[in-house]
Amino acid sequence: MFALAATLPAVAQARPADPAPAAAAAGSGGAVMQVNTGRGRLITLSRPMSDLFVADDSIADVQVRSPTQLYVFGKKPGETTISATARGGAVVYATTVRVGNNLDSVGQMLRLTMPEANIVATPMNGLILLTGTVAAPEDAAEAERLVQGFVGDTTKVLSRLKTATPLQVNLQVRIAEVSRSFVKNIGVNLLNRHSTSGGLLFGIDSGRTTGSSIANATNAAGQITGTTYTVARGPDRTTLGLGGRILGMDLLAAIDLGETLGQVTTLANPNLTALSGETATFLAGGEIPIPLASGFGAVNVEFKQYGVSLAYTPTVLSDGRISLRVRPEVSQLSSAGAVTIGGTTIPGLTTRRAETTLELGSGQSMMIGGLLSNSNDNSVDKTPWLGDLPLIGSLFRSNAFRRSETELVIVITPYLVKPVNNQADIALPTDGARTPRDIDRVIKGELGTGASGERRPVPTMAPPRQSAPAIGLSAPATVAPPAAKPSKPAKGVPAPGFSN
Repeated sequence: MFALAATLPAVAQARPADPAPAAAAAGSGGAVMQVNTGRGRLITLSRPMSDLFVADDSIADVQVRSPTQLYVFGKKPGETTISATARGGAVVYATTVRVGNNLDSVGQMLRLTMPEANIVATPMNGLILLTGTVAAPEDAAEAERLVQGFVGDTTKVLSRLKTATPLQVNLQVRIAEVSRSFVKNIGVNLLNRHSTSGGLLFGIDSGRTTGSSIANATNAAGQITGTTYTVARGPDRTTLGLGGRILGMDLLAAIDLGETLGQVTTLANPNLTALSGETATFLAGGEIPIPLASGFGAVNVEFKQYGVSLAYTPTVLSDGRISLRVRPEVSQLSSAGAVTIGGTTIPGLTTRRAETTLELGSGQSMMIGGLLSNSNDNSVDKTPWLGDLPLIGSLFRSNAFRRSETELVIVITPYLVKPVNNQADIALPTDGARTPRDIDRVIKGELGTGASGERRPVPTMAPPRQSAPAIGLSAPATVAPPAAKPSKPAKGVPAPGFSN
């Protein structure tokens, strides 16, 4: 192998050596040497070699100048290995050679165009890998475009650049729901009684009111003094009653009128901050126990979460836009759908949930879910045949009308955020709240005192202390001035203690 290496083409000798040749010590196994295509490096060994091995001489060629000097010449992009051994078989030199197009020029170009970034371009199997840190995601995309334009379209550029400061995304979610309901009921009740004993009795009960009656009114001696007409009002509705004597009969008529209006408004506004690429979860609510039967009569308990929850995974893209996988949910306990197991009532849950993936810019908003529902229900309860008679048929039927409307909107807004340097810049709901004094609580009936907008006491930073010079320094020792009377710090100057 030594003789074969010595007969390599002389054109390798004519190539100028790289301005910054790399020297490797004996036994430096695992080292990596980067060589540009058409350039070479002169290697000086620590001791003479007897044999030389090149894995692929079509990528990098080697010429032996002397037993202690090698000249490595890059022929085409790729990787190969070079090993040199002594007579006893000891490894004198071993390295991996990476050959690429204009590798040194790529690094110089990146340092010239992006001096604030720390980028390393490494050739790997016909591609260039960019590693290091940049200031912002758009700098990573710019570096990739510059390198791709420099090396051409034949070489693939793979970027694994990271931002120097991890990006944090704050997501604000607004869930607004308005539910309206309208119910109307109409029914007629009619009751007849002959004013004297015997006679015809007649009654119609087609409404929802019960308890209508006609009775004799008596005095303390038990003597009949008149007739009492009683109309019992149905639950949560109005009853119009009319009673009197017509054609010798006591007649009581009642119209059952019911109308119910309802409106429920729900507004949830959770917001949460997470690092780019990390998943964050949020829950403001609780958990309900659900018993589950297991073997041998044992009962296990599983907890189901409810309330306002949010889970999302943000990913900041190279152009500063944000890719979001978001799942907001608002649920609450409800008697509808409740079940009873072994004497234990498990309530149902009404849930509003959305899960989707989308891309937004910082501060941009998008409605990811919405629902507009409008349902009408008109029903008639009647007596067969009699309810279909003209005119008098209305006495034998009642009707109900129900209308339900629901409007639901879910809006999300992501923000690229940075932490604040001073905790006093963050306002809390409890700022300005004070516990009332006894006289305010007892005499004035106040539950709390304080003015809205007041700032809470926060610790402040102490000014730096000047240390005395160390022993042996030539600087003269300074004598501390006499202690002066402490005074209040000037406004705006940091001082130890609390701000107020």
